[in-house]
Amino acid sequence: MSKYKENSITLTGAVGLGTGVMVSAGIFALLGQVAELSGVWFPLMFIAGGIATAFSAYSYIKMSNHYPSAGGIGMFLAKAYGEKTITAAAALLMALSMVINQSLVARTFGTYTLQLFGTDSGSWLVPALGVGLLTIAFLINIAGNSFIQTFTSVMSLLKILGLTIFAIAGLWVSGFSFEPAEVGTNAPNLSGASYIAAIALTILAFKGFTTITNSGAEIKEPKKNVGRAIMISIAVSLSVYLILAWAVSSSLSITDIIEAKDYALAEAARPAFGELGVWFTVIIAILATVSGIIASVFAVSRMLAMLTDMKLIPHRHFGMPGNIQKHTLVYTIVLAMALTVLFDLSRIAAIGVILYLIMDIIVHWGVLKKLRDKVNANPGIVLTALLIDGIVLGAFIWIKLQQDWLIVAVAAGITMLTFTGEKYFLRSGEDK
Repeated sequence: MSKYKENSITLTGAVGLGTGVMVSAGIFALLGQVAELSGVWFPLMFIAGGIATAFSAYSYIKMSNHYPSAGGIGMFLAKAYGEKTITAAAALLMALSMVINQSLVARTFGTYTLQLFGTDSGSWLVPALGVGLLTIAFLINIAGNSFIQTFTSVMSLLKILGLTIFAIAGLWVSGFSFEPAEVGTNAPNLSGASYIAAIALTILAFKGFTTITNSGAEIKEPKKNVGRAIMISIAVSLSVYLILAWAVSSSLSITDIIEAKDYALAEAARPAFGELGVWFTVIIAILATVSGIIASVFAVSRMLAMLTDMKLIPHRHFGMPGNIQKHTLVYTIVLAMALTVLFDLSRIAAIGVILYLIMDIIVHWGVLKKLRDKVNANPGIVLTALLIDGIVLGAFIWIKLQQDWLIVAVAAGITMLTFTGEKYFLRSGEDK
């Protein structure tokens, strides 16, 4: 951990990392899935997700103020539970959810890029392009902090400006109508549980704020700037999500949004701007996904390196040169590539939601029961975050059991294997 450079990431750079991850898969890959679960009111689900995320972020900000760390969440868990199985397993679940998000972003990149050539989103080129993007992310991450924060900050600014222009233009064409989208034909029948499950997906769209906590020790004046960077990133991302969702809502019916689920934003550009609008949207999507995946890889590789230093996860060099962080970077990229090839966008998102919310619940419980006095946390806010996570996770699992029970089984299997494997690894270390 001594190789990390203190004060190497500015407040602007930290905001760039956070928004770089959030404004990527969040709006491009998840918008159609959110609409499928919540119908005509899907833009409001992003507001609900932003509010839920703000409550959740409170625990992370309090922990970051007290324990700024390059390992972020892994260190927080260690402070709450000690260097035990629950710490290692929950931290790995977080790391896995971040890697899953990388594969989500990678497939989104492939899906939107192919819209320029009229190629079906089910083409083998989607994962192929995603793997290519992950390779580029690996090469850029080798370049170091200074280049990464500059690159992600510039890219984040460009994509936010581009998406804002697109959204305002779309609303202008519709006469700035904020009426709900037309239902269309064959619209899905929705239940109260499906609306709550939609919030789970929007929470996934905001989870990029954890990228900032995972770089805490490298941010200038971390006790002051980590919390500021998190809240600014959430506010900026929510603003972008909301105006884009209303722009799409004014352009397409719910049926059309669901049919174009994986590339809904590009499809929404066609009625108002024709093929030129599609090109503009795809270019912004490429910028967004590239910066998002680079920022995410940057964060998760550092978190895994910290867990390795703490001897909470196994590590093998496999003859690779360089330090541990470079090795975890390789592991991160290879796993993300495998997920990109094996799963489609909906299934990747579902696994990511379940793993992330389980980890989030463990973090809040640790703060509430173990650390609330030490980090000066308001128990009411932490308890509210805990209850929101529990309700949203329960509703999401219930809906997915009806729609795609296999993916719930996969997520449950990953969780059990993670806890069982960590218990065995830590016990074998104690026996030596």
